[in-house]
Amino acid sequence: MAEMANPAIETPAATGNPKRARALRVLGGVVVIAALLGGLYWTIFSRGRVETDNAYVGGDTALVTPQLAGTVTAVKVGGTQAVQAGDVLVVLDDADARIAVAQAEAALAQARQRYGQAGAMADAAAARAAGRTAEIASARSRLLEAEALLARVKGEFDRRQTLAGSGAVSNEELGAARAALAAAMATRDAARTAVAAAQDTARSAAGDAAAAAAMVRGTTLSTAPDIRAAEAALARAKLDLDRTVIKAPVDGIVTNRNVQIGQRVAAGAPLMTLVPTVGLFVDANFKESQLKTIRLGQMVELESDLYGGSVTYRGKVVGMAGGTGAAFALIPAQNATGNWVKVVQRLPVRIALDDGEVKAHPLRVGMSMTAVVDTRE
Repeated sequence: MAEMANPAIETPAATGNPKRARALRVLGGVVVIAALLGGLYWTIFSRGRVETDNAYVGGDTALVTPQLAGTVTAVKVGGTQAVQAGDVLVVLDDADARIAVAQAEAALAQARQRYGQAGAMADAAAARAAGRTAEIASARSRLLEAEALLARVKGEFDRRQTLAGSGAVSNEELGAARAALAAAMATRDAARTAVAAAQDTARSAAGDAAAAAAMVRGTTLSTAPDIRAAEAALARAKLDLDRTVIKAPVDGIVTNRNVQIGQRVAAGAPLMTLVPTVGLFVDANFKESQLKTIRLGQMVELESDLYGGSVTYRGKVVGMAGGTGAAFALIPAQNATGNWVKVVQRLPVRIALDDGEVKAHPLRVGMSMTAVVDTRE
């Protein structure tokens, strides 16, 4: 009985390894602390942030096209070359355009000359009309003289005719008086005709003067219609001459260059594309379930696969597409079938980039990005 084991006395196997138990307790504490720290980190830094790596750099490219047909005489740039706005890209043959400018300049000179002639003709016509008025007055004076002469001659003829019955006046004197009367009447009639002719001439001269004055009335050398039309034609010819030199509309990188020297190009034919280096944006395709809290104006942190986590871009949500990519696909999905499987859709969200950051760390259109939108704002 004395040799029976005391149940109160614990063996090492029953009590276990104290060091192992202590290590397990420490490990459990570390796990709990890590979980608390992870939850705290998520609450402070990750809560309210939505992320996608389905995002790509975009930009409004510029298509370079000629505005008039011509033969290419020079191509100043090559593919992948960076250009500034205003740099010469392509030069067209300008021989025809220079001839058109010379013709327009000659037409403008002729229009100005005709305007000067019209002014001189108006002055001359007005002077002739004034002269015709003086001729009318002179013709009327001659008519008065002829009528006075006729009255005097008729009086003498009447007196002689009265005396002819008494024999005091011979037949020769009476005949001479009758002839003088006829001559005076003819003179009077000629004077009347002259007055009427002078009046007709004066009316015609007045009409010519009015027509000539209408050509220049209310206008100057700079406002005359013919001159303005000629100036417009000259401006158009000079514009066509300027358009034979095709310049870069924006800063960018030359892409898709498909023009060669000697090529005959038509107006509007694409010559090359300029991909901008500034004014870039990111189209981030977020899932439907992520869009509930995304709003315009929210800040976005972006990373490019080119630079990795060493460079962070700051952007801003500026717009959302009107539909998903599937809705605007060339062949939209048809879900009214029996084997329909739901696919989570994505909606493009437009994010504007800061030009200063893009200049410091250049991006190219089409590059992949990772976007994280802070929806807490």
